Amino acid sequence: MSTSKHERVLLVGGGGREHAVARAVDRAQDATLYACASNRNPGIDALAEEYHLVEAETDPDAVVGVAQDVGATLAVVGPEAPLQAGVTDALDEAGIYAFAPKADEARIETDKRFQREFMRDEDIPGCPAFEAFEDADEAADYVASVDHDVAVKPRGLTGGKGVRVTGDQLTQSEAVDYVRESDYDEWVVEERLVGEEFTVQAFVANGSVRTSPAVQDHKRAYEGDEGPNTGGMGSYTDASFELPFMTGADYDAAVEVIEAVVEALPDYKGILYGQFMLTAEGPKVVEFNARFGDPEAMNTLPVLETDFVDLLRDARAGTELPELAFDAQATVCKYAVPDGYPTDPEAGAEVRIDEASAADVGAQLFYASVDARDDGIFTTTSRSFAVVGVADTIAAAEELAEAALAEAGEEGLRVRHDIGTADLVQSRIDHMNELRGE
Repeated sequence: MSTSKHERVLLVGGGGREHAVARAVDRAQDATLYACASNRNPGIDALAEEYHLVEAETDPDAVVGVAQDVGATLAVVGPEAPLQAGVTDALDEAGIYAFAPKADEARIETDKRFQREFMRDEDIPGCPAFEAFEDADEAADYVASVDHDVAVKPRGLTGGKGVRVTGDQLTQSEAVDYVRESDYDEWVVEERLVGEEFTVQAFVANGSVRTSPAVQDHKRAYEGDEGPNTGGMGSYTDASFELPFMTGADYDAAVEVIEAVVEALPDYKGILYGQFMLTAEGPKVVEFNARFGDPEAMNTLPVLETDFVDLLRDARAGTELPELAFDAQATVCKYAVPDGYPTDPEAGAEVRIDEASAADVGAQLFYASVDARDDGIFTTTSRSFAVVGVADTIAAAEELAEAALAEAGEEGLRVRHDIGTADLVQSRIDHMNELRGE
C-alpha cells in the first residue's frame, strides 16, 4: 500500500450517490472532505470541511478552481455529465488525481453507439445484436420493419430515462412514434434482452479490477414494475456477492466482461459499472456506466470495509488496487420521490426525517435532491432522499428501510414499497427458473 499522508479529497456532485461517497471518505483515516456541486446537499454539507457551490459541475475551469482553492490532493467525480464535459481531464492536467475516467474513456457510457461498436470490435462478451442510426426517421423505419422486440436508445446521455423497450413498455407502433417525435437524431436499436437485470460496480485503476456485490435496481416508477422509467426507485443486495436469482458462475461471467473491457481500455480509471441482463444463455450487457450507480452506490459503499481513501491513494500511485473487503450483509435501498414523479412532480413537501431519526430505527439516510432552507428541508422535482437498511438478510434489511420510511411519513412523497420484499425477490427467482427451464 502507498505511503499514507493526509489527503484533501474534493467530491464533485451533490446527489444521493455523492452522499454515499462522502460517507466513505469521512470514514477513512487521514482525509478531509471538500465538496463542489451546483446544489447544496445537506448530508454532504454536514460532512465537508467546505462546500463550494458552482453554477455547473460540467464547467471544468470552475471545478479546477475549487480544487486549487481548497488544495485538493485527490478528487472523485460523481455524476456522468461532468465526465463527458472533461472535468476529469482538467483535474488531471492541473495535477490533481481524479478517480474517474477521462472524457474519451467515459464514452463507454456517454456514447451508446461507441459502446456497442467498441464491444463488437474488441470481442467483448455479452454484446446484443444492434444497429446504429444517424437519422431518427431511418431508425423509426427500422423499428417498424423488424419482426422481433427491440430496445430503442438515444445515442447520448438521457439520465436513465431515454430507453424504451417494445413488448414491455410500449408497442412496436408506439416505439416508432417515440423515435420520430423525440428530440434525438442519433439512435441505437438492439435486440430486446429477456431475463433479470443486475449491476456489478468495479473499482478500476492501473489495470486492476476490484468488483463489489451485485445489485438489482428498479427503474420503473410504480410497484410491480409498472409505469415510466426513472433514475432508479431503489435497489437491493444480498449478504453474498450474488443475488438470490443468480449463481456464482453468473457473477463470474459478468466480472469477466468487465475485465475484458478494462483490458481493451488500459488507461481507464475510476468506477466501471456493468449493467447486465441475466438471460437463459447467461449475462448480456444492457449498458456500461462510467461512475457509481445511483442508487447502487448506496448499497455497496455502506458495506465496504476497505479504506476508500487508501484505495484512491493506490490508484494515484500507479500500483495495484487492494483487494476489497465487504461486510457480509444484505442491503435494501428505497427512494422517496415527490408526488407525481417522474412525469409531473410536485415540489415543496417537507422532509420529516433526518440522519439521526433514520439511525434510531437502524437505517441510513442519504439526501439526494432537496431544498435545504432555514425553516426545514423540502422536496424538489427530482428524487428526494433514500433510506438504506443493512442487515444479515434481505428481509431484515427491508424491514429497517421501511421503519425509516415510516418515520418520514408519506405526505407529498411516494415510495416503491415492494423493493426488497420476499414476494418480489421470489418472483425474480421464479422468473429465472422459468427461463432456464428449471
